Amino acid sequence: MSDCRLYLISPPHLSPANFAIPLREALHGGDVSSFQLRLKNVDDNTIRRATDLLRPIVQAAGAAFILNDRPDLAKELGCDGVHVGQDDTSYAEARAIMGAKAIIGVTAHDSRHLAMEAADAGADYVAFGAFFPTKTKEPKTRANIELLRWWSEMMVVPCVAIGGITVENAPALVEAGADFLAVSAGVWEHPDGPEAAVKAFNLLF
Repeated sequence: MSDCRLYLISPPHLSPANFAIPLREALHGGDVSSFQLRLKNVDDNTIRRATDLLRPIVQAAGAAFILNDRPDLAKELGCDGVHVGQDDTSYAEARAIMGAKAIIGVTAHDSRHLAMEAADAGADYVAFGAFFPTKTKEPKTRANIELLRWWSEMMVVPCVAIGGITVENAPALVEAGADFLAVSAGVWEHPDGPEAAVKAFNLLF
């Protein structure tokens, strides 16, 4: 039995009202630690509308609602945390905006150095990837599974594995010590639906 948990990532493009249905199905499927709203090429009001509709659904299920890239909006909209990339707001700035209790995760790509910097600064988790080919986002780096093994043996800050993860390829990441699997298409495009996908992931864990 692993301590690994599921970290859902939204599709990059969605209609909030329509997406509420598969989101509820996924959350009904079993344990989900967090949900990250990661919308691409949208304006602030679109993010606000999506967050206002989806955040209560996620939080009612006992999962954390994380906003991608935007600590200012995450704070304004009552999100539980924010995820920042290397090209986004710095960890220190995100923490100053969000406060001490918020969850702040940092992208580390395939870099031990970036991950250790983020952990030393106080990040709540670091995210490594991409581990597998992904259609959701053009990955800047490909990460090696050995990186997860090294991190889990050396560090106490949790690590998130991301990038093209499916029920079929997830076991190697779990075995290597990932604390969370960040999954998008592997849940939303699962042939049996999001609820079945979450159930299958939780059976792995």
